[in-house]
Amino acid sequence: MSALPVIIGFGGINPAGRSSSHHAYRRLVLDSLSNQDAMETRASLATLMGLLKYENGRWMNAAGESVDLRSTLLLLDPLLKAGTLIRKLENNLFDPERLLYHRRATLQASDDQPVTFTIKRQHLPDQIPLGWLISDAGPGYLRVEVPTGMDILTENWRKSPVNSAGQLPSGFDPKELYAARNHPRGLQLTVFGASDAIQSLGLDWESVLKVVPADQISVYAGSSMSQLDYEGNGGLMQARLLGKKVSSKHLALGFAEMPADFVNAYVLGNLGTTGTNAAACATFLYNLRQGIRDIRSGTHRLVIVGTSEAPLTPEVMDGYTTMGALCDDEALLALDAHKNLRVPDHQRACRPFGNNAGFTLGESSQFVVLCDDKLAMELGANIYGSVNDVFVNADGYKKSISSPGAGNYITMAKAMAATANVIGEQGLQRRSYVQAHGTGTPQNRVTESHIFSTLAGTFGIKHWPVAAIKTYLGHSLASASADQLIASLGVWRYGIIPGITATDAVADDVHQENLEFLLQHKEVGASNIDAVVLNAKGFGGNNASASVLAPHITEKMLKRRHGAEAFRNWQQKQEAVQQKTRDYDEQAQRGMAGLIYRFDHNVLGGGDLQIDRQQIRIRGHEKAIKLPSDTPYADMLE
Repeated sequence: MSALPVIIGFGGINPAGRSSSHHAYRRLVLDSLSNQDAMETRASLATLMGLLKYENGRWMNAAGESVDLRSTLLLLDPLLKAGTLIRKLENNLFDPERLLYHRRATLQASDDQPVTFTIKRQHLPDQIPLGWLISDAGPGYLRVEVPTGMDILTENWRKSPVNSAGQLPSGFDPKELYAARNHPRGLQLTVFGASDAIQSLGLDWESVLKVVPADQISVYAGSSMSQLDYEGNGGLMQARLLGKKVSSKHLALGFAEMPADFVNAYVLGNLGTTGTNAAACATFLYNLRQGIRDIRSGTHRLVIVGTSEAPLTPEVMDGYTTMGALCDDEALLALDAHKNLRVPDHQRACRPFGNNAGFTLGESSQFVVLCDDKLAMELGANIYGSVNDVFVNADGYKKSISSPGAGNYITMAKAMAATANVIGEQGLQRRSYVQAHGTGTPQNRVTESHIFSTLAGTFGIKHWPVAAIKTYLGHSLASASADQLIASLGVWRYGIIPGITATDAVADDVHQENLEFLLQHKEVGASNIDAVVLNAKGFGGNNASASVLAPHITEKMLKRRHGAEAFRNWQQKQEAVQQKTRDYDEQAQRGMAGLIYRFDHNVLGGGDLQIDRQQIRIRGHEKAIKLPSDTPYADMLE
């Protein structure tokens, strides 16, 4: 009997804001919410963006003046909307109007006159080029004559052709919230995202450690492209060429699995299993697969799964632009040629399944906490849903490494069958929907819609709802499917599937048979959707699809497995857990929650371990780590 991986907490940050308590989801459907819910999310965004602060029991604006919260939030609403989701690139990360590049040039000697210049003595090359004639030019300077000419690099500036991106809320700077110590942006987001997820649990982490041995906790988290800004691998590659020094942190902080390492070392103090899968745009689902397998096998009781991607750097955007993958300003204007726009509509840059011209990069860090169903009952944990299964398949032989192939048909078919196995054929047909990869590219709209249309027909689905949240957030690469999952958890709380609102109409070449592309928000009711299928397609043929079950289905399964009395006990414990979750949310809305970042905290060494032949006891941990007492290969031994 396999343990059920139950989602008991989640958190993070993306262009829609903070994820915990469904705030990032609520930003997507803000105008469809009740006044109370909408105001809470506006307050959360306003504090993130530095527009409001809460001190000494009162709300104040950025100038330190006391304000009425409700009326101020209504006044701020246009700013909150303009400063979130996909929008024109801001210059807090880099100036898209001035991107540095170097152009090669040759200085030629003419009329028997050498190329002559003066240079500081310490700037002279270590290896003097052949033919240079050097003489003194005063204190600290040298005169150089080059008889034939020389090659140089000239400093130039260009404007980015792509000026749309899914950026974190305007004014939000994660490094201001803790001692960042020159961490790459992806790791700054990791600290925020993991902290948000852990504090959303409504449980003290220490109380979890009293129940779960250290080696039965695992963390799977990473990025698909590593940390490519200057503080990470970007600096490793650029520093010497820019005349700067490579620091001791550049290489170390650039590793793709560093988000998991940061969670272990500075957020949780985790001693259990750790690592990441690198699978391009399907990375989160690959990690999720690792986590649920740990829980289902019984080797681990609690898993933190996450991804953190910060790809908004000139180099990454240049790379995708050169591939023709991003929607640039010229293409965006062409899409709206009938409107005679003079300025591109950057907020509508990503148009999944419509007439489109490329995807839009976004940044995001998302973490979910899962545990086995027995532990969830024992802790009285929040139940946001459960992960039925995750399937991964490659494409086989390929003509182009970036083109789609057959693998995604397999993953989707498996995920749909697994969903039907739990909620029944009619449940799949009438009470499920799909979160599409939905990148906003011409190729994706055709190929992914064909997969959905074909398989919906196979499973007897007539009008399968299709959502695509990249239209709001952009493509966060490793975190893309994590964004999908976080949005899906919100659907089960508020009953609204976010529409593909940037798309005016479904494109003519999109396969629509058996499908319902949701171009507007769809109100379905919080308990009328039993499952969602998440789909991810990555470069190189990395395909993954996940079947995720609704909280009401999960609770029904737990009650059937553990009995009515155990379920009542869980409900009683839930009151305190839910209250602590609400308390954290209230503090976070006011900007008072703080991040978990424990540098040089309770560092363990060999002297803190008591080891014998049966177990290992660790200072600060109540549960001992048991050593293996048998072998699974007993039948093969004498």
